[in-house]
Amino acid sequence: MRILYVGDVWEGSTARQRAEALVDLGHDVTRVDSTQSFWDLGGMFRRVVRKVTGHALDMTSTNRRMKESGRQDKYDIVWIDKGLIVKPATLKEVRESNVGVSLISYSPDDMKGRHNQSPQYLASIPLYDVLVTTKSYNVDELRALGARRVVFVDNAYDPATHRPLKLSAEDVALYRADIGFVGAYEHDRARHLVHLARAGFNVTVWGPGWGWFRASHPGLLVKRRPIYGLDYTKALNATKINLCFLRKLNRDLQTSRSVEIPACGAFMLGERTDEHERLFTEGVEAEYFEGVEELEEKCRRYLEDDATRTAIARRGRDRCVAGAYSNGERLRGVLACVGVD
Repeated sequence: MRILYVGDVWEGSTARQRAEALVDLGHDVTRVDSTQSFWDLGGMFRRVVRKVTGHALDMTSTNRRMKESGRQDKYDIVWIDKGLIVKPATLKEVRESNVGVSLISYSPDDMKGRHNQSPQYLASIPLYDVLVTTKSYNVDELRALGARRVVFVDNAYDPATHRPLKLSAEDVALYRADIGFVGAYEHDRARHLVHLARAGFNVTVWGPGWGWFRASHPGLLVKRRPIYGLDYTKALNATKINLCFLRKLNRDLQTSRSVEIPACGAFMLGERTDEHERLFTEGVEAEYFEGVEELEEKCRRYLEDDATRTAIARRGRDRCVAGAYSNGERLRGVLACVGVD
């Protein structure tokens, strides 16, 4: 199949990993990179407009490039990752120039939340043949917004990135941690991490947005920058206990970390939800907590028991492989929804 893939396909992004999974499945994939700058004046202007009006500005001419690609080549599928800047008129033109094309929208975010929407996206919902979501609660919500068909898929891992690694001495020195978390700042996350530090644990955090974090403690090391790709994998491999916090703003029941951590053969201690427990059996393939007291108790128990912790991590990795949790297997199921074997 010929696929036009539109998304933020910068190195290390999950959108890029999904595009590469489609290539690995044997499809001919043309990419339109919609990545927009974040730190320059244009990025600042875009964020201000988004916050004030809700509109997502297309500052990389993604709509124009989509239409040009649709006129120049013929595609069987147009796959759009999230697509806040994609206009309904663009989708209509691409469909007109590619008779029989299937339009697929995939999003790893809570698309009912206003912070994840745009007027362009909302107006485009009825035009897609399939909307794919990793949020089970979004299925009925997206149907209510006019979606023709909504498919729920669990989160996935990229086999080339999320795997056990043999770490160098330099890697160990940089990333080694007793307890670690990789992810953006949220108040609830910070509250749990401060509690652990005050309880006597050494905790390391990597991620964006931690400039908002004002508390400090000698046991809490905050690296105020994100890590992606194999650097992310190295950090997970070098950490004894990897915390998996869910994003409250997105009403998460699972997240990308939920599968990526076990896929690396790393020990995961995540927030307890029905979906987490379905993906990985508690106490066998991962561990879970609810509240700071149980979090502290589980951290203390597993830091003192290397053998059990390592065995759980190994079984978590095995579950990812045996359960077909990879991007390729997840996306194979999505393509089946539009008649692709």
